[in-house]
Parts: sequence; structure tokens; C-alpha cells
Amino acid sequence: MEGDCLSCMKYLMFLFNFFIFLGGACLLGVGIWVIVDPTGFREIVAANPLLFTGAYIMLAMGAMLFLLGFLGCCGAIRENKCLLLFFFMFILLIFLAELSAAILAFIFRENLTREFFTKELKKHYLRNNDTDVFSSTWNSVMITFACCGVNGPEDFEAVPHLPHSSSESVTPEACCQRELQSREGKFVNKKACLTGIERFQNRQGCYTVILNSFETYVYLAGALAIGVLAIELFAMIFAMCLFRGIQ
Repeated sequence: MEGDCLSCMKYLMFLFNFFIFLGGACLLGVGIWVIVDPTGFREIVAANPLLFTGAYIMLAMGAMLFLLGFLGCCGAIRENKCLLLFFFMFILLIFLAELSAAILAFIFRENLTREFFTKELKKHYLRNNDTDVFSSTWNSVMITFACCGVNGPEDFEAVPHLPHSSSESVTPEACCQRELQSREGKFVNKKACLTGIERFQNRQGCYTVILNSFETYVYLAGALAIGVLAIELFAMIFAMCLFRGIQ
């Protein structure tokens, strides 16, 4: 019976480490996606070191979990006590680091508020200057999501015009409605938009639009994080049980 229990524990250990392997692969993929950043959101929050380094932390954690899951599977199959002990200590450190990161994310969640993005927009946005990364990124976001500013076009009332700019419009071109939501899309009526006619402008703020677009994914990411922590906890328990059972 003892041998059967040990064998069962070994395969359960392998199963949980396989899930850790998959979880690490997912985090690694998300981290790479954020760093590659096809939509340019990284540049919007680049002024905040905590948010900027978050993607690299996720990338590092994903890589460690990916490697750790692989090593755990090998340790369980080969019944290597040294490898199992190394696995337990390493995954304990990762578990504590992830828990600390979750606590810090909760504490500093105010950095993702509407007020924070509004302040950054008014401080760094240079209207139609596409040579500036921050401004170009914001323009791309507003065009892609058919939105304007953080709260609406009124956010740009405090944004100064560029020197030698021929346009005196408060609303930037990126807020004008287009037939196709891309930079190549034709304006519905650019002149009317820039003169302040609201029906040719995108009036809804980007904060609400993006929040609604990504709300499901935020909950999904939270559920995935909780699942990874639970799997890590069970893997540590199985590792110790298997370690004590090996003669």
C-alpha cells in the first residue's frame, strides 16, 4: 500500500508541475506580448517606473515557473530527493514573491486611476506631433478605440498648441471620426470636427472605453493568478510528501 501511495503521490506531483509549466508558459507569453506591445500601451505608462517594470517582472516570473515546472516533473518521475528539495525551496520563494507582488499591486492600484492618466496626458501630450512616442501612442489609441482623451475632448483644453501650428482647434485630429478606425481611415468631416462640431467628434473618453473592453480580461488574469498560487501551494505539499516517502 505504501508503494501505491508513493506512486500516486509521484504522479500527482507530476500533474501539478505540468500545470505550473503551463501557467509559466502563459505568464511568459503575456509578458512578451506586453513588452512587444502592438497597441503601444507601454509608452503611455512609461513615466511610472512601477507600471513599466511590471511587464518585466511578469516575464521573469513566467520564465521561472516555466523552468520550475519542467524541473518538478523531472524530479517527480526520477524520484530525486535533492531535486525535490531544490524544487520546494525555489517554488516557496516564487510563491512569496508573487504574493508580495499581488499585495503591492493592490496598494499601488491608485496609479491606474482616471486622475493619474488625465494628469499624464495633460503633462506630456503634444497633440499631432507623431515624432513624440507618448503623443503618437495616445493618437493611435484614440484612433483605434474611437475615443478622445481620458474623459473626453475637454481634457485637451489645458494642452498647449505646438509652436508654428496652423490649427487652433482644442480637439486633436485623432479625436475626429473616421470611416475606418485606423490611421489610414478617411475622416468623416475633418474640418467640421476641428471647428468644434460634436457630431463629427469621438466624444467618449478612452478610460471608460478601454476599461469596458478589457474588464473581462482583467478578471480572467486575476482568476489565473489565484489558480497559479493554489497550484504552487499544492505542488509544495506534494513535493514534501514525496520527499519524505522516498527511501
